[in-house]
Amino acid sequence: MLRSTPAVLAVTIFHVASAAKESCCDALTASRVAGQVTYPGHGAYNASLASYFDGKSRLPPSCIVQPRTAEDVSTIVQILVREDAQSGSCKFAVRSGGHTPIPGSNNIENGITIDLLYMNTTTYDADSQIASIKPAARWGSVYQTLEPLGRMVAGGRGSTVGVGGFLLGGGISHYAPRVGLSCDNVVNFQVVLANGSIVNANKTSNADLFTALKGASSNFGIVTRYDMETFESEDLWGGIVTYPASTANHHFRALANFGSNPDRDPNAALIVFQGYSTASPTDVVRAAFDYTKPVVRPDAYQEFFEVNTNISDTTKLQPMSAIAAEFGSDTTKRVQFRTLSYKIDLATLQETARLYKIVITELQAEASGQWRVSCLHQVWATSYTANSIARGGNVLGMERYTENFIMYQSYLSWSESKDDELFIGLGKMLTDGIQKFAREKDTAIDYLYLNYADKDQDPLSGYGAGKVAFMKAVAEKVGKPQKDDPLSVFDDTNNLSENKTEDMDFTVLNLEKPDA
Repeated sequence: MLRSTPAVLAVTIFHVASAAKESCCDALTASRVAGQVTYPGHGAYNASLASYFDGKSRLPPSCIVQPRTAEDVSTIVQILVREDAQSGSCKFAVRSGGHTPIPGSNNIENGITIDLLYMNTTTYDADSQIASIKPAARWGSVYQTLEPLGRMVAGGRGSTVGVGGFLLGGGISHYAPRVGLSCDNVVNFQVVLANGSIVNANKTSNADLFTALKGASSNFGIVTRYDMETFESEDLWGGIVTYPASTANHHFRALANFGSNPDRDPNAALIVFQGYSTASPTDVVRAAFDYTKPVVRPDAYQEFFEVNTNISDTTKLQPMSAIAAEFGSDTTKRVQFRTLSYKIDLATLQETARLYKIVITELQAEASGQWRVSCLHQVWATSYTANSIARGGNVLGMERYTENFIMYQSYLSWSESKDDELFIGLGKMLTDGIQKFAREKDTAIDYLYLNYADKDQDPLSGYGAGKVAFMKAVAEKVGKPQKDDPLSVFDDTNNLSENKTEDMDFTVLNLEKPDA
């Protein structure tokens, strides 16, 4: 099945038939990658589970294998495909950064998890000005490697976000107004296909696969290296300013004007969000300002600066690595992300705030332990994909839109497993309510950002029927171990919109954590 569930870390689920058996782990242990296999009770196994961003996603696989190279990944895929052909019993998942908060998206129970933990380096070639980044690198480490060299890439906004899923889901960076979406800054993917072959996908080689990987998640193989364009690294002026909740309407009006401005400064990035946390139980509005040139308090944010009653202000001139660190996430909570999009419209923005307050009130009455709610609003600009076709294209379907719109993310985190149903239900109620209002007011937009989508949401179908047909064709071409095999390791094109992994055969699912 061509999986349309979100993304967050380059995580991929390969459901290669019925319940996994120990024979699959045994086959790995008997191979040349034996030293990379770890079992329950081992230190490496326990450390892998403990490092997941979302507490709900720490499922216990039968074994974990941690390859070091693309050749190792190729060996692992060939072994598991061969074992499944013989016994029909192997299921496996793939994890890069482990940042997608959906159980089963980057881990598996009673199966094999391919944990790309050790494939995490960044190298830079000065002649080509290309950065080569392995899938399990975190963006914080990427920036720390490139900044001393005077170079930068259009990567994730949070330091703890993994590279793989972020790029395969599209990727929005602070630099998007200047250089486009992060996926369109990739010039080459190194990919392990279902037959174990290691190929490059770029504008001149495997061009259809190159296009499909930019936005369609891991429905086609396991990406083992991302080669990205770089540009000059400069300090940014940025940080987070916190305001009283009473300023929400002013910020919404300023955001609407900012997003609708045809002469918007291409260096100006911005996120406006409402937030409440039991750690600091005050309802607030925050603005994350990130100006990608070393200019203090640039005119692009002037309407926001009219509010002078801020509670705190971390803005300053600082490198991208420091900006990203402020958006880093811990690994101690249970997490839900959801998303939707709507036209730039003040009434719709105000409705999101009304429903947010209802959720906060419900949680104050019912929730236990520590918890937090953040609702993020950011402009998705048509300029982000203006040069996409010239760079090999992507599958997001953004050419359908002639006006900028708002992309919304709800981000709920909580400490107690007994509250899972409460938080998951209220998160869904929040986005369903906003969607209902937007449809009635004719402000709804079909597009769903894959990296923020929840398990029941369907971002790939939101790209449009033509893009779906293209993705199916690519998956059919590259997803089979042998040309005449009836089923694909990486997708099941008969059930494009089905998001229930437990019902699928020969399925790959890639999800990535919503970048900050």
